[in-house]
Amino acid sequence: MEIVLTPGRIRTARAIAMIADLAEIVVFPAFMEGILSPVNDAVDVVVAVALTRLLGWHWAFLPTFLTEMIPVVGLVPTWTAAVFYVTSGALPTGDVPTATRVDPPPPPPALKG
Repeated sequence: MEIVLTPGRIRTARAIAMIADLAEIVVFPAFMEGILSPVNDAVDVVVAVALTRLLGWHWAFLPTFLTEMIPVVGLVPTWTAAVFYVTSGALPTGDVPTATRVDPPPPPPALKG
């Protein structure tokens, strides 16, 4: 089953990725190998599943998921980067008018005199 990427799916995936990364950055002291570390891991699993369901499987998600498991490196917005990588150029741009060449006007005639 192939997933059709629509603008809504892309916006939703980008929002999920940004919210997950923001939550990890804002609350990072609690996620640092402390009591909430299993919660952080669970959030990453949920995000990975949600993004895969929205965008389909992409190899960019695997290193992102593994990177998120490393305590300090998980503070880098890797989900956001992966989603933007996967969705860049995903939608056709539609009917884009072709560029037309506009030449500058010719110079004025030389003055005689």
